[in-house]
Amino acid sequence: MAKIAACGTWTSPISSAHVARAGGGLQWVDTHRDQVWWATNRPTEGGRTGLHRDGVDLLPAPWNLRNRVHEYGGRPFVVLTTPDGDRVAFTHWDDQRVYLFDPDNPDPQPLTPEPERHHGLRYSDLTAGPDDTEVWAVRETITGDTPTDVHRDLVAIPLDGTPVRTLTASHHFMTGPRLSPDGRHYAWIGWNHPAMPWDGTELCLAPTGTSDHVVLAGGPHEAVCQIEWDTDNSLLALTDPDGWWNLHRIGIDGTRKNLAPITDELGGPMWRLGHRYFATINPGRYAVLRGTHLAILDERTGTITDVDTDLPVWTSQLNVHNGVVHNGASGPHDETTLVSLDLSNGTLTHLTTNNHTIDPAYLPTPHERHFTTTDGHHIPAYVYPPHNPDHTIPDDEKPPYVIHVHGGPTSRAVPDLDLAFAYLTSRGIGVVSVNYGGSTGYGRAFRERLREQWGVVDVNDCATVARALADEGTADPTRLAIRGGSAGGWTAAASMTTVTTYRCAMIAFPILDLQGWTDHGGETHDFESRYVEGLVGQLPHATQRYTDRSPANHVDRLAGPVLLLQGLEDEICPPAQADRFTAALDGTGIPHAYLTFEGEQHGFRKAETITAATEAELSFYGQVFGFTPPDTPVLDLRT
Repeated sequence: MAKIAACGTWTSPISSAHVARAGGGLQWVDTHRDQVWWATNRPTEGGRTGLHRDGVDLLPAPWNLRNRVHEYGGRPFVVLTTPDGDRVAFTHWDDQRVYLFDPDNPDPQPLTPEPERHHGLRYSDLTAGPDDTEVWAVRETITGDTPTDVHRDLVAIPLDGTPVRTLTASHHFMTGPRLSPDGRHYAWIGWNHPAMPWDGTELCLAPTGTSDHVVLAGGPHEAVCQIEWDTDNSLLALTDPDGWWNLHRIGIDGTRKNLAPITDELGGPMWRLGHRYFATINPGRYAVLRGTHLAILDERTGTITDVDTDLPVWTSQLNVHNGVVHNGASGPHDETTLVSLDLSNGTLTHLTTNNHTIDPAYLPTPHERHFTTTDGHHIPAYVYPPHNPDHTIPDDEKPPYVIHVHGGPTSRAVPDLDLAFAYLTSRGIGVVSVNYGGSTGYGRAFRERLREQWGVVDVNDCATVARALADEGTADPTRLAIRGGSAGGWTAAASMTTVTTYRCAMIAFPILDLQGWTDHGGETHDFESRYVEGLVGQLPHATQRYTDRSPANHVDRLAGPVLLLQGLEDEICPPAQADRFTAALDGTGIPHAYLTFEGEQHGFRKAETITAATEAELSFYGQVFGFTPPDTPVLDLRT
């Protein structure tokens, strides 16, 4: 029989160690001939990324398949067929060089030179060049001491050890170099500041051996996010001239056809390089992602049909080989695991298993809901109610709720298992993950609701959801919190300084000072150094807006206590901003805590960091909301 107990005091089998072990997961699925390859993050090994082939762990520590291009990185390996057998080229985090090894006798040898400065040359989005004799990639060259001193080009890295050569340097940002089947042309995607890759990109084409290109698609208000060759004379491209990422065939003569027009997203934002949102099954049939669902696009009928599986969330790493789809997929009670789906008979096979052994009875099931703003905009959200079969809420109590703000902000929440949420819900604390205006998955118009409105639309949408849950009696209006990391940390901090909806906030690796987070302020990296121009406005015209919206300027307006978490090696949201914010808080009488973590970049990768952050957050809520969570270290709050 379930025990009646106050929210926050419930005992749970979901520990902070479970959350930490789930902090990595499947990445970069690929197929080569009949073999499946993938990478995984290892929180218990210092957060390094390892490589698997058909379930065999190929590269032991200290090898770490990561790269720093755009600071978020991208596809870190490619498998090649050489006269001597299969070879794997990969990027190694420690020095950012490209290495080559024989998977049957791993002894990686460098293909690229050692840079003169630490991480001075970086490579990403590795793909096979002509006849697998070269690796084609994006290269970043650090040219100076400021974050924006970066040059990029597309390069060819010969396997025979001869020097790396430049293919093209058409734009400040480039990705996706692809050689045509007949070898006569190559194509790529490029864009320039101040555009982000979901604002406007260009599909470029050049004869092989030259860099003189033509633009086949894209522009200031059209964003191509994936390309693959279809025939010698045409490419397949995910692009959004009509406001939705749809699959098009684009001829090298500039002709264009939308293969299945739909007011739904088949693509996504290029935060990391090398996503695969579609893959060819056979001519005229394609595996695609409709939102997060696996679907089949039939060009002949112009239709897109969802594939019926128990896993509603599929990753953007689609691969098809001999009629079998290989990808990562997840669900409300399943972490992202590698699966294969035989399209001939519908058989779904799990090639990896969940990292956890938690009884599903303790896991929350998200409910998709839609809320409405006062001006009629809809706000999609996923509600995770408190849930634990061993406990029930007293009749006279409404549960506390935490509003989760996803990062990006050009990103989205999805309805899969998040053990950080389950850690809270199994202890009696509800969570709601909000797809506020600016989120992806709902078309360009929804995404551009946030244009010049960052710190307004996101704050108001999250507050609308929180208030609606309180008004309907789902949540305790006096025990609402907001949490987020990166851009989510910005919204959490901005919320605490502009609305009175929340009692407290957990703010992780945040943006707090808009002027510092620009190319002039020097407190962020090159990729996002002009992102704020679209989110807030151009300087100097919008200077007052930058000042008014920055939480760093309004510590005196904080609605309640805050917990800040920060990695000390973060190049995207450097600790300087959190340092200044916390210094301004000291002596104000507002309870707060600031935890910093050595060796962590943007987002936490180490098990010990994730464990400490998870427990600190729960203790923080307990102190603010008036409950004592069992078996949880007490976080020291200062005033």
